[in-house]
Amino acid sequence: MAELSTAPVSVNRSVLNRGIVARVFVFLLVAAFAGGCSTLPPGHSFPKSDSSALENPEQTRLGRQFSNAATQRPGMSAYRMLTVGVEGFLARVQMINAAERTLDLQYFIFRVDETGKLLTEAVLRAADRGVRVRLLLDDGEAKPGDEQTAGLDAHPQIEIRAYNPFRYRGPSVYMRAIEFAFNMSRLDYRMHNKLMVVDNAIALMGGRNVGDQYFQINPESQYADDDVFAAGPIVKQLSATFDEFWRSDLSIPMRALTKGGTSDAALASYRQLLTEHRQQVRADGTDYGSRVATGQPLADMLSGKLPLVWASAQLVYDSPDKKRVGKGEVAGKLMYKQVAAAVAAVNTELLMITPYLIPGAAGMKLFSDLRKRDSTVSILTSSLEASTVILAQSGYMHYRVPLLEMGANIYEIRSLLGNSRGSGQTAKISRFGNYSLHAKLFVLDRKRLYVGSMNFDLRSMYLNTEIGLIIDSPELARQAAARFEAMSSPPNAYQVLLAPRRGGSKSMVWRTQENGQLVEYDREPARSNGQRVLVKLLSLLDVDEEL
Repeated sequence: MAELSTAPVSVNRSVLNRGIVARVFVFLLVAAFAGGCSTLPPGHSFPKSDSSALENPEQTRLGRQFSNAATQRPGMSAYRMLTVGVEGFLARVQMINAAERTLDLQYFIFRVDETGKLLTEAVLRAADRGVRVRLLLDDGEAKPGDEQTAGLDAHPQIEIRAYNPFRYRGPSVYMRAIEFAFNMSRLDYRMHNKLMVVDNAIALMGGRNVGDQYFQINPESQYADDDVFAAGPIVKQLSATFDEFWRSDLSIPMRALTKGGTSDAALASYRQLLTEHRQQVRADGTDYGSRVATGQPLADMLSGKLPLVWASAQLVYDSPDKKRVGKGEVAGKLMYKQVAAAVAAVNTELLMITPYLIPGAAGMKLFSDLRKRDSTVSILTSSLEASTVILAQSGYMHYRVPLLEMGANIYEIRSLLGNSRGSGQTAKISRFGNYSLHAKLFVLDRKRLYVGSMNFDLRSMYLNTEIGLIIDSPELARQAAARFEAMSSPPNAYQVLLAPRRGGSKSMVWRTQENGQLVEYDREPARSNGQRVLVKLLSLLDVDEEL
């Protein structure tokens, strides 16, 4: 499920004078015409520069280090899971700082917030010292302020492309919503990938976007997630996927979209904004620059102080033209089939962490087949109170009872954790009670694991493009299982059960632990009665394929 905003929309009706109404009406007509006729995004005919991943990464320090190590382990690459949110931020900045030749970033969401600005400043410094930077961003979830990133495109060492962009380039969420409504068949198709590659030698991929929520430092919202650091031969495969998306007809140069083109003035203005932000962060006492300078965790991973796990892995990803591949129009890759095959091969136990659980008929058959073989199926997903996408939660509600009846174990993460074990964040920030799940992590027989951007929902399976790794490593699988067990423990999650009632019927109950005592709710935990009513109303809609 894409990370869709759930913020309420309000309209100041006093500003809707006749002139504005007329302009909106004209825009609607234009958007309707454009939406009905366009199959490719605006700017698709704009000339593109030809570029690809660094051909000889062994000419860089990082490339030499891991090329030598990989020769001693044929068919293997090095991995380390990063489950702590702030480590995901620190590792990104440190990797950018270590870049010598090339830097490729591919993200679904790139926020221009506190960490986003600090990371962007690191990207700009890398470009200033001659590193070639390619930044590929999906255009579906941009918020007001995110458009400032376009100013970077004026730098001679930086090129930005937008995947399947909107025609409207301003900050108004209303105008974007109108365009989406009239061009849904195209704009509903999004690039959900998350990938960063440095010098074609080391990479970071997984479920995290760029933003304070994803690095678990925002008191108002924290998303538990995972990155996997990768080095060795697998990185060239990851770079090849980036190149494939970069060259896609759906990836449009920012210069084709920005009115009047990008400018040196816009870049200078953005530089000043980033400098002022860094100074303000230091004045506020949150000096992430000092934490980046410690070198942890990257320096310790490179030195061996934090050990890397060498293992074989299968890269799974969707083609940029996933919709056409799925319809049989063109050849390409569909990663859900490969992930489903890995799940179907489970013999004893499946542990699944997914914030959005809308398995559809095919997914339910996978679970059913595992249960018929007496394999354990345990799933950690979002509770209603912790959900950030209420529509996705409404779709998930249809599957709970059938899953429980087949013997699956269902756990729903709480928004207020009883302890911070396995959460990826400190106990201090957990006390705000705004914890949410964003990780996509499957443990297969405690011998293999899947980590990536794909949720176990129909949108990830059939609408969004995704990327992931299936890693053959009992050690990493053990680490992921320990994370699952900590997050699904009674202080941190509700276990959903079917309880017998009078007359032989059964109903759901939510069992958890509060203040050291086991408690059981026969009413779904929620932030308000209004939330319960809304999710039930939405559950009446037949929109699972969009979730």
